[in-house]
Amino acid sequence: MEKSRIIPYGRQDITEDDIESVVEVLRSDFLTQGPAVPAFEQKLCDYTGAKHAVAVNSCTSALHIACLALDLGSSDILWTSPITFVASANCALYCGASIDFVDIEPDTALMSVEKLKEKLEYAEKAGKLPKIVIPVHFAGQPCDMKEIHALSQQYGFKIIEDAAHAIGAKYQSQTVGNCRYSDITVFSFHPVKIITTGEGGAAMTNSLLLAERMELLRSHGITRDPVKMQNKPDGTWYYEQIYLGFNYRMTDIQASLGNSQLKRLDQYVAYRNKIAELYNEQFKNTTIKSLVKKSGRASACHLYVIRVADNKVRKALFSKLLDIGVKANVHYIPIIKQPYYQNMGYKIEQFPVTNAYYQSTLSIPLYYGLSNVDQELVISSIKKLLNK
Repeated sequence: MEKSRIIPYGRQDITEDDIESVVEVLRSDFLTQGPAVPAFEQKLCDYTGAKHAVAVNSCTSALHIACLALDLGSSDILWTSPITFVASANCALYCGASIDFVDIEPDTALMSVEKLKEKLEYAEKAGKLPKIVIPVHFAGQPCDMKEIHALSQQYGFKIIEDAAHAIGAKYQSQTVGNCRYSDITVFSFHPVKIITTGEGGAAMTNSLLLAERMELLRSHGITRDPVKMQNKPDGTWYYEQIYLGFNYRMTDIQASLGNSQLKRLDQYVAYRNKIAELYNEQFKNTTIKSLVKKSGRASACHLYVIRVADNKVRKALFSKLLDIGVKANVHYIPIIKQPYYQNMGYKIEQFPVTNAYYQSTLSIPLYYGLSNVDQELVISSIKKLLNK
């Protein structure tokens, strides 16, 4: 393999149709606040079965406005997984709320329902129940949402599904994003995700009230709807700011790319699953472990994660793969290991399963367009390097 050639852990797939869709918007009257965004939102609803979609400029923004729409505030607590990107926790802090974490399952890296039950029982006695729980569909596999939803009914918390990895996944034969077991589901359209809008995200919900709140929050808290106004309009130009909102809008340029990419979503997911299946087969009788696929769940296969013996082996493997042009990655450094959170008093030792997972995890290349030749190179290189 040539030194200059790189096999990344993930990347986007852009076709001529995608380019033509974007060019069409660039030549139109609306680069933003035009028809492409509502069209994208409707297509997301059609695909997932949710009643409402609110497209925004990132999944981080979607998490933020989802928390605000659910009235998360300074007296509240939000729980999420320590194995996720920092945005899943930061969204609580943006709202002035407190944050805490629930340890993961060792075989899936998903939020442990058993640990959640234990933590809820203790929190109820201590009078510190969470207002919101954010289960993270890590690597594209859905969490056990039916069980988590049952706990929400028992303990009274709201649910935001972090499906940044999981558009196109299914849970109990139903599409992730339909919000059957949650109040809101968020998606990411970053270039390494299943489909992309360049940067972008969306919040799905079946609640008209939550959708209207999030629509206001993404656009400065401003409305032109006379029904929502406090004062009598001065004229047809009139608008009112009724919330403290943000400029989190998605542009029509981004939405046009999303509209085009959505047409190939199922194709992308099927291809990613095929790659994952080959990895599974090739690593089956080796010391390499991968995440367990649970019954009743169809992963979108955003990541393919392998587990090696320990951090020393992981470091050596990471470096040797990079030397031959294979760019692996680590998903994720636990949020509680970040200095900002360490300074808040969190210690990795409080979450032993998360700690063990982090010491041994490595994400290897998985994306639409990864060739058989390149995948075979990744497989043979890992086997060779670990057998030395």
